[in-house]
Amino acid sequence: MRVPLSWLREYVDLPATETGRDVQEKLVSAGLEVETVEQLGADLKGPLVVGQVLTIEELEGFKKPIRFCTVDVGQANGTGEPQEIVCGARNFVVGDKVVVVLPGAVLPGGFAIAARKTYGKTSHGMICSTDELGMGDDGTHGIIVLPPETEVGKDAIELLELVDEVLDIAVTANRGDCLSIRGVAREAAIAYGLPLRDPALIDVPAPNAFGYPVQVSDPHGCDRFTARTVTGLRPEARSPIWLQRRLQKVGMRPISLAVDVTNYVMMELGQPLHAYDRNLVQGTIGVRRAQEGEKLVTLDGVERKLHAEDLVITDDRGPIGLAGVMGGANTEIADHEVTEDGVNGTTDVVIESAHFNAVSIARTARRQKLLSEASRRFERGVDPQAAAAAAQRTVDLLVLLAGGTAEAGVTEVIAPSAPHTITIPADHPDKVAGVVYGRETVVRRLQEVGCDVYGQDELVVTVPSWRPDLVDPNDLAEEVIRLEGYENLPSTLPKLPSGRGLTHRQRLHRRVGRALAGAGYVEAPSYPFVGEQVFDQLGLEADDPARRVVKLVNPLSDEEPALRTALLPGLLGALRRNNGRGSHDLALFETGLVFHPRDEQRVATHLPVDRRPTDEEIAALNAALPEQPRHVAVVLTGAREQAGWWGEGRPAGWSDAIDAARAVAREAGAELLVRKGQYGPWHPGRCAELAVVADGTERVVGHAGELHPRVLKALGLPERTCAMELNLDALEAVGDGVPRAPRISTFPVATQDVALVVDKPVPSGEVEAALREGAGELLESIRLFDVYENAEQLGEGKKSLAYALRFRAADRTLTVDEASAARDAAVALAGERTGAALRG
Repeated sequence: MRVPLSWLREYVDLPATETGRDVQEKLVSAGLEVETVEQLGADLKGPLVVGQVLTIEELEGFKKPIRFCTVDVGQANGTGEPQEIVCGARNFVVGDKVVVVLPGAVLPGGFAIAARKTYGKTSHGMICSTDELGMGDDGTHGIIVLPPETEVGKDAIELLELVDEVLDIAVTANRGDCLSIRGVAREAAIAYGLPLRDPALIDVPAPNAFGYPVQVSDPHGCDRFTARTVTGLRPEARSPIWLQRRLQKVGMRPISLAVDVTNYVMMELGQPLHAYDRNLVQGTIGVRRAQEGEKLVTLDGVERKLHAEDLVITDDRGPIGLAGVMGGANTEIADHEVTEDGVNGTTDVVIESAHFNAVSIARTARRQKLLSEASRRFERGVDPQAAAAAAQRTVDLLVLLAGGTAEAGVTEVIAPSAPHTITIPADHPDKVAGVVYGRETVVRRLQEVGCDVYGQDELVVTVPSWRPDLVDPNDLAEEVIRLEGYENLPSTLPKLPSGRGLTHRQRLHRRVGRALAGAGYVEAPSYPFVGEQVFDQLGLEADDPARRVVKLVNPLSDEEPALRTALLPGLLGALRRNNGRGSHDLALFETGLVFHPRDEQRVATHLPVDRRPTDEEIAALNAALPEQPRHVAVVLTGAREQAGWWGEGRPAGWSDAIDAARAVAREAGAELLVRKGQYGPWHPGRCAELAVVADGTERVVGHAGELHPRVLKALGLPERTCAMELNLDALEAVGDGVPRAPRISTFPVATQDVALVVDKPVPSGEVEAALREGAGELLESIRLFDVYENAEQLGEGKKSLAYALRFRAADRTLTVDEASAARDAAVALAGERTGAALRG
């Protein structure tokens, strides 16, 4: 919201010495985010005056049209003689009043003006456009043509209000009242302790039976509708300079008098309005929900297909406007047009000033992808009590500026409603802030906001109509705290019990991160939001539990409305982006929460803020939240080991993803079972199922391997991309969690190598598990160092697995017989379980 300081001073008598920076500081202290203070005309230096075009000579022989003009600037040039000026614009004629900058002046941007020879003539100054003066868009993109009654020689800097300060305020979603000069003026008045001249406090005639007929069929969507009629408007009437300049300063483009007046009142009071050409409205104006498939051409010229939930304004033909968003082209105000019969244009208008449901307007605007200044205000909350005043203010301005006549009829359709009241203990703000304000301060601050307050220890507060965001005691406490100054709240650091440090879970997460980083992975946190189409891209079955998602009521993006059930979608997106930007050798990891909906849906309760919630309240809140296990995932592609003078490199493969899973399991102190598997995005022949044993039962906790080519194509990923994802909480539950220091023995190791022939389908992990169990306690480590396949030597469908077994005793040096006996026992058990036989 852009707020000119000159406009703000109309309603609050700010000290003359206060600058925009001073006002910014006060408003920021009161809780409004004033992002910038724009200094309009700060580097502008005159003379800049009003001139009248006397003659225009067309210069020939140039690539573009050039005109040599003489302009009467009165005594502003010191001689009274006409000023000779070369100009390329063509939107003015002889007799027009224009803005002239004379030699010696400086325009915005440090552009100094001097007499110079150009196009064979000497130009003594320049005829100005709005862009050259930094005024903003006026819709013409040409020379400023002033009203005929403007005095020649008058100072244009003062006339056009070129010097001003504009506060740019980032209004939060709950403060719709501050999307108006009235709302910001109220905040400034409170901040300075000054009275407010409320522009909405004007005399409004009572409704009667003579107004334009209106029928509201949906009182929930529209609880207030005011209609006023003005006739006899002069079609040629233009918006005065002061009105155009105020619209330009707040960032709006002047269009026509009737439209400009409605926009001006909207910016002044915060109440959106719309003006209909009365001669184009047929019959009763109605408010209803659209019929599915109805169409409406809005003022932007787009034909829109309406949804059954869209609220529309209608006449006897059908929709004539999208309520609270944008009017229809079939009742648009016509600009003046000069014809043989005189000046034609809209002469009679019907003014609509209504209050619509915030949620309905927000949904319609997003559904139609049509965000307007009106919808922006309605969805944040508009003062329903200001509708009649806004309509009256619009009528008064149209009568004043266009010579119209206000008809006596006043239509006002109102759905009954009671003021919102809140009961709050007088010391509630004290408890929230940890500061003793006292009852008098609390009552005074709430009354400054506009509340009616009654009671002693228990206050009954009636919320003002312009603050729909005040709904509970904590909102009122926030009002007191912000007006007393956030900077006055004491800073008290919590006292933590000493000696506890990080929790076991936190230490595990850090160890996992360090282990993966040490293995060459880079952490890449991603957003926890996904679109449900990603499950199809990942190839998940229709009944896969991962497809059950928790959806957000108000997502940041309509394309990603759900919370993630896995880490891979976000990580694969990061890999795709980095690969697209030229980084082709990638290894990324992430640890984070995933979200699964509970079978029983519960509604979360609001926790108190003036005391610590009880254990029961916290438990009830947690029970309403979705299940949130922590996962760890890695993705990798490209070269795992770089090639160089030291030798050939190695591409990343499925085994690297499995190694990452083993590294995570080691940090958790868990034994990970790795076996052949098949799931979702992984290649069926290159996918490992990762499991743990919990309470004597195996539980699958993740998968690792190479992704399916179909998934890679759907997600736009490089070939042979690999991935792993594990349930870290499940690993923590089965792990011992005690860090193991390296054990150093004073006794030598005995190494025995065995080569076993097994059927090709037998997983090496099963053979390794049998060898480990059969070898007993003397086995220190086992490592697979060779896999060999040769049908001639081994037989059809056979493979050879060679393992290095290291034996060591804690209390003695092993003999050859002891090591051999342990090896033979290991081979025997492997043969019994997997059919393995010693090679040769």
